[in-house]
Amino acid sequence: MNKITPDHLARKAIVYVRQSSEHQVRHNTGSQEWQYGLKARAGMLGWPDVTFIDQDLGLSGGGAARRPGFKIMLDAVCNREVGIILSVDATRLSRNGREWHTLLEFCGVVGCLLADEQTVYDPRLPTDRMVLGMHGTMSELELATMRRRSLEGRNRKAARGELFPAVSAGYRRVGRNAIEKDPDLRVRAAIELVFRRFDEMQSVRQVHLWFRDEALELPSRPTGEKEQLRWRLPNYARVHEILTNPVYAGAYAYGRTKSQVEIRDGEKKVTRKVVSDRDAWQVFIPDNHEGYISLETYERNRRVIADNSTKMMPSGSRGAVRSGAALLAGLLRCGHCGRKLTVTYSGTRGTVLRYICHSGVLNHSEPKCISFSGDPADAAVGREIVRILEPIGLEAALRVIEDDANTGSETVRQHEIALERARYEVDRAWRQYDAVDPENRQVAGELERRWNERLVAVQQVETALHHAREACAGMRMDEEEREACLRLGADLEEAWNHEGVTAETRKRMLRAAVEEIVVWCEDKRVRLLLHWRGGDHTELFVARRATGQHRHATDADTGALITGLARQMPDMAIAALLNRLGRRTGKGHGWRTASVCSFRNRRDIPPYREGERQERGEMTLSEAAAALKVDYQKARRLIREGRLPARQLCPRAPWIISAADVERLRTGERPGTVQPTLFEESEQPLPGSGKPCED
Repeated sequence: MNKITPDHLARKAIVYVRQSSEHQVRHNTGSQEWQYGLKARAGMLGWPDVTFIDQDLGLSGGGAARRPGFKIMLDAVCNREVGIILSVDATRLSRNGREWHTLLEFCGVVGCLLADEQTVYDPRLPTDRMVLGMHGTMSELELATMRRRSLEGRNRKAARGELFPAVSAGYRRVGRNAIEKDPDLRVRAAIELVFRRFDEMQSVRQVHLWFRDEALELPSRPTGEKEQLRWRLPNYARVHEILTNPVYAGAYAYGRTKSQVEIRDGEKKVTRKVVSDRDAWQVFIPDNHEGYISLETYERNRRVIADNSTKMMPSGSRGAVRSGAALLAGLLRCGHCGRKLTVTYSGTRGTVLRYICHSGVLNHSEPKCISFSGDPADAAVGREIVRILEPIGLEAALRVIEDDANTGSETVRQHEIALERARYEVDRAWRQYDAVDPENRQVAGELERRWNERLVAVQQVETALHHAREACAGMRMDEEEREACLRLGADLEEAWNHEGVTAETRKRMLRAAVEEIVVWCEDKRVRLLLHWRGGDHTELFVARRATGQHRHATDADTGALITGLARQMPDMAIAALLNRLGRRTGKGHGWRTASVCSFRNRRDIPPYREGERQERGEMTLSEAAAALKVDYQKARRLIREGRLPARQLCPRAPWIISAADVERLRTGERPGTVQPTLFEESEQPLPGSGKPCED
């Protein structure tokens, strides 16, 4: 039965061409020729012209999500533009059952034929539909079988430590199943420099910035170019990859990434993520090859990087060393609830620090835990660090001097190696140019251009080397600075408190010696348990300040004076009196109405209320003189003579006289003789007034 009708011939013919990988596209060219050869098959069937859909060359047929050519073909079929689709077999069209049956369904609806080199199929016929369905099922089964065999083979090879899909920069492939260090001195020196700088700086970002500042390049091997190295200024990801890749520790690791399949918008999406837990890796073989660092150093570097994380840190993370003044930030753990303590800064200049445990309050609405002042705790731990490290202070100073002798030498050495390599490239380009026939201008011109590029590169490296040598010479310590360094090494306490020592330096010294500090807040003290890195423990006690006791607290005498004056005069008058007496606030400032009011409010002292002296039966000196019908000086003499009992809180403060005593004196009753509280300063009149201050 002839399945091809004039209606089919009136539409176009499509030849679908696909190969599963880029490697097949480049090397298996015979498969492409075979598929393109289906044009002759279309001509025999009656279609002189065909349309090739080859946008999917190098893409897997396991799904249509990433196959634009397959989608174009489906759209053309649905629009009744296609009369026949030709393919060498069903595996070229699809290896996914869902996509295969979708194609069959659409072809059956619009009457589109499918054909290979032997047979023409009509999806509308039950028999052909069954055969095509079997072809799709077999294709899907074949793919699953090949994939299983391939994965099993890869896993077995990985278990032996012989699978190297890609080789990291710093190594080269030996045969097919092993790797060794790259013999190129420049490559090895660059990789080793990354680890040395990290040992010193303890921060991936700082290492990255240092390489950028020094204009030093790192090697990388791009994907798909197994033997070609590229030199470029590193980004953060490149430095992080070198520091966290176990291959540089001489270990073989397989399964460090994990695939996760999700359905998004009706399509399969595969995402890959790095597995940080070493126990979850599929294969891990230590001492598999020669490494740049030891496995212990690699694990220590991973812990430091994890501690420096600024994301949601695990409970054991200490965080990166930052520029804040808090010495113990990241090291404190609450002894009551086990959570990490954080640091807060307050005050007008942000210089007042406190350590606080409030994770439970923020995350779980739990009651407040502990908090305490940071300065006393920092000082106590600092003294303990000085005591512990004092014996090795001189040794550290000698190490600094030795390191200073090598200051900048690593940068200079890297530029020297780069210059040596650049000069080799110039000589090589010259030999290639010199060997070519001068008459062959097309080749000679290109080689001359390459030679000129290498010459320019040599000039750039020479300039960088010159600048590096100048910078190196300018960074060396002179004899006076070396003597000062030795002196500070002998007196570690002076070195610790030296104005040139930054907070970051102190924190690095502390973290080099201390693993963690557990803290408990007791009634009148803070208990600190220092866990040293060697396994020893030291217990410290720091006195806690009572509420209101701090370095800027008002002295007790002034506080008592304000408390008493608050019952005699308003805040404005109290501030004026305190300033005349030369009293100062806790911060050394003069008193203002607002500062007096703030002092009272913190201590719940009510303000002066007009008329409250009268309610207590108290008079001022002026009021007493008016009641006795005498002048001001006469009333003063009565007080000095003891005939009129009176008291005064401080010089220049108002006199406090009982109204009952004034009345007894006025009516002729003689009260008992009372020695008055009298200050000589109260005799002195205020500027601009004719009488002493007492109101």
